[in-house]
Amino acid sequence: MSFRRIFAMAFKESLQALRDPSTALIAVILPMILLFLMGYAVSLDAKNIKFGIVNHSSSTNSKELVSSFVGAGFFDIKFSQTTAKFQKDMQNYELGGFLVIDENLGKFAFEIITDGSDPNTANLINQYATQIIKSWSKETFGVRNLDIQTRFWFNEKLSSRYFAIPGSIAVIMTLIGTLLTSLVVAREWEQGTMECLMSTPISNLEIILGKLIPYFALGMFSVLLCFIIAYFWYEVPFRGSLWVLLALSFIYMLPALCTGLLISTLAKSQFVAAQISILVGFLPAFLLSGYIFEISNMPEILQFMTYAIPARYFVSSLSNIFLVGDTYEIFIKDAICMLGIGFLLLGLVLKISKRSLD
Repeated sequence: MSFRRIFAMAFKESLQALRDPSTALIAVILPMILLFLMGYAVSLDAKNIKFGIVNHSSSTNSKELVSSFVGAGFFDIKFSQTTAKFQKDMQNYELGGFLVIDENLGKFAFEIITDGSDPNTANLINQYATQIIKSWSKETFGVRNLDIQTRFWFNEKLSSRYFAIPGSIAVIMTLIGTLLTSLVVAREWEQGTMECLMSTPISNLEIILGKLIPYFALGMFSVLLCFIIAYFWYEVPFRGSLWVLLALSFIYMLPALCTGLLISTLAKSQFVAAQISILVGFLPAFLLSGYIFEISNMPEILQFMTYAIPARYFVSSLSNIFLVGDTYEIFIKDAICMLGIGFLLLGLVLKISKRSLD
């Protein structure tokens, strides 16, 4: 065994690793990003949950109960005299649940209504609210029988699969759209055919559109396949319109595919492009879209960053169309955001491609 040859080989491998930027990306940058994301964004604690209270009693005891909810620190409390407003807020994802307090001849009855489309938050709200009511009852009346009625809207079974499967479609579509197109232009550069392509009369926009169309078709096929599996295999309820789902998916493909094209145009290497597409496409869609972790529990700066992630809007639309139905107020808002990001990315691709041609 020669230590000299071992040292020479180690030195050569070190130089080769330093010359390859993708090695530094995987070995240094990616673990750091993941560490920051896991440390700051991943939180299973429930705090500042948007919660409503409808108090039909004017007694001192009921006001003390309301004060207990306000002082608990778990909820961001809203008040209303009727349940109609809170029903609308829950449909628009502006409220996680609400409590209805009734009193008749000194006997209290409570109804806790939660948004079952997010089973974890719904369970936490139920547990927190029930515990607060029990503590208040014990302090006010001593131990008595309580009449608490709990209902879970949109996901009566509280099945996490009903929430996870629609969200996973958004993550899958992000991976397919971003990863596939990220290899398209890079492959042309690696094989040396990009120069030949640019020597033809075809314009940049035509090149890009010609490359996008086949992947649009492939993406829509994947959406249909995911829907069939979700509905027939996992038996996830679908309460919206299939045509609306296809329209939203078609819109979402624009930012997803343009993200891949932008990466491919910048990277000009299939290997690097594939890694960057996972880093900037798949991981944000998985961690910061609201698919797994509640966005309202993230730090404010990460909440702000999620507005730039197209999957955030697609996850919201998918959860709504599967579990709630056709809520066009949400769909239109999400579609506008996805189109805005998509056209912005398309403009960047055209600008960068034009610069490369020069």
